[in-house]
Amino acid sequence: MANRVNRAIELLSQDQPIYYMGGHTGHVLTYEQGKEDAKTWADYINVGMEHGAFNMAGLDEYLRGLVDGGPTNSGHRTPTVIVEVPVDGTSEEIIRYNAWQFRQLLARGVHGILLCMAESGDAVRAFVESCRYPINRAGIGKGLGVGTRGVGSESSAAPVWGVSRDEYIQKADPWPLHPDGELLLGVKIESLRGMSNVEQILTVPGLGFAEMGPGDLSMALGYRKAPQPYPPEMEETRERVKAACKQNGVAFLSGATPETIQEKIDEGVRVVSGRNEEMARKGREYTKRGMPV
Repeated sequence: MANRVNRAIELLSQDQPIYYMGGHTGHVLTYEQGKEDAKTWADYINVGMEHGAFNMAGLDEYLRGLVDGGPTNSGHRTPTVIVEVPVDGTSEEIIRYNAWQFRQLLARGVHGILLCMAESGDAVRAFVESCRYPINRAGIGKGLGVGTRGVGSESSAAPVWGVSRDEYIQKADPWPLHPDGELLLGVKIESLRGMSNVEQILTVPGLGFAEMGPGDLSMALGYRKAPQPYPPEMEETRERVKAACKQNGVAFLSGATPETIQEKIDEGVRVVSGRNEEMARKGREYTKRGMPV
């Protein structure tokens, strides 16, 4: 039986890698697709709204389908759903002006948000604060101000999680800052300015995972697409993100293939991109994972 709402957090808290499906655009957000995806092989579903449509009505229907198609084989009400948001994390002001995006997504009942183009600690601090209710106080005065998420969306979000209104307010807080929190917040480091501020960004309390975004970063460095192997400046950035994740208790996201998954796990990758079921199967076997898919 599941011990938490958020399957991804439950696994990360056991130091188990997690694997996701879903791309940057085009994820079908319908009730029928939600029912089908309720039994996905993945530990979480990435919904790409950075480049895909900001479709709240479709997301409502998709989450309703996940609930009706569940529970998952692991006993969770739904798979974890994390949304890539359109707003760039380039400054605190831009985040504050666009905090409505986080409120809209959290009101639907999603389990996490990924902020792209994170460029400064102040922007990321504003992101975390915008996702928190002011009543949840962990980290305030220790890198965070009071949360700015308003009351009013519990009636739509709590039923997706299968909890009461009061339980939702308590649980809708970032993990691992709040040990019992069920929100998973992440950032992408994928610009020249972000490269310069890696360590500052990843000291912000409330982050659960982070990655170097190779596609955008490679373009910022003058490449049409990410070279393989990475050139020295990209490899250095990846290593800095990984080191800062380790230092701050943040899960490191990176790509893998069925051939490289053991190596990636050994180096510390805990959120695995690649969207490959065979790769996930091999990784789960390697870490002797007990939770059913």
